[in-house]
Amino acid sequence: MQAQSECPALTELTDLPYIDAEGQLPAQFEGKIGVYAIYDHEKNLAYIGYSRDVSLSLKQHIVRRPQYCFGVKVATVDRPNRTLLETIKAAWIDENGAVPTGNGDAAELWEQPIDVKSKMLPAELTQYTDPQLDDQQHLRILKQAARRIEQDILTILTERGVKEALRFNPKLKDSGLLDLK
Repeated sequence: MQAQSECPALTELTDLPYIDAEGQLPAQFEGKIGVYAIYDHEKNLAYIGYSRDVSLSLKQHIVRRPQYCFGVKVATVDRPNRTLLETIKAAWIDENGAVPTGNGDAAELWEQPIDVKSKMLPAELTQYTDPQLDDQQHLRILKQAARRIEQDILTILTERGVKEALRFNPKLKDSGLLDLK
């Protein structure tokens, strides 16, 4: 972690585990504004983002892309300044020599809530698209799929050693989306 107004080099920042020995995500960034780089299990740069609450963003990313969140580097700033955050992000992409996959074609998977419909099992999708069902029945199928996908994510995170309580937003399930509250 580094707090400064200039653009820190990615190589100068401390490597932090995404999940610590106690199964917690980096809490020291709660409420902190900054830029962060996420690394996969092979220490390849997977995604670079910035946020007004780095801790919350890191939680969102591990829920959306658990298979890619193994390490993180963070540079915090004192005041929100989109130009500075964008400058640091661009400098880190340049330093990396290539756009991380999470900032390219896969950006939506990193940055948007999980679309339940795109992760439905074939049987769920067949049921959901049945024109003979009414809106309440469609909603029930959508919520069941959302609960199944949520449980799959929580199982993966438990297997990874995450002990931190993560709560999904129940209101988003009605619209076929999964994201943390």
